[in-house]
Amino acid sequence: MAANAIVARFADGRIVKGMSLDVAPERPTCHVRTSGGEMIEIALRELKALFFVKSLDGDSQKSDAQVVDAGDPRLRGAKLIEVVFHDQERIVGMVMRFPPLKTYFFLVPADPTSNNLRILVNKDQVKEMGVITSSA
Repeated sequence: MAANAIVARFADGRIVKGMSLDVAPERPTCHVRTSGGEMIEIALRELKALFFVKSLDGDSQKSDAQVVDAGDPRLRGAKLIEVVFHDQERIVGMVMRFPPLKTYFFLVPADPTSNNLRILVNKDQVKEMGVITSSA
């Protein structure tokens, strides 16, 4: 099993970056090994979201697109939604079920070139969310 590169963004603003093998929305915690080799146990309830990323370095200059081409095959069976967190960060992405039934749910970013592969959202940190009915 390959490790996932993840960025844990806590509700209080802290950020932890590293690799993890044991992220599961139905489990209360996961473990992250930082680049310094430290193993950190993270309680999902303390997170705003957990970002599964292509690169831990990211690109702070890139802004993800907020629309999806109508012909994008990733939309098949998915709903395009907008999530606004309590800290006002806004993310547009796709979910398989809306509204999500569980506290933690996966969102796939609308932008296929995003550094984020998927995002585990903590619904308790969401101010508002809704389906986007029209896209590019």
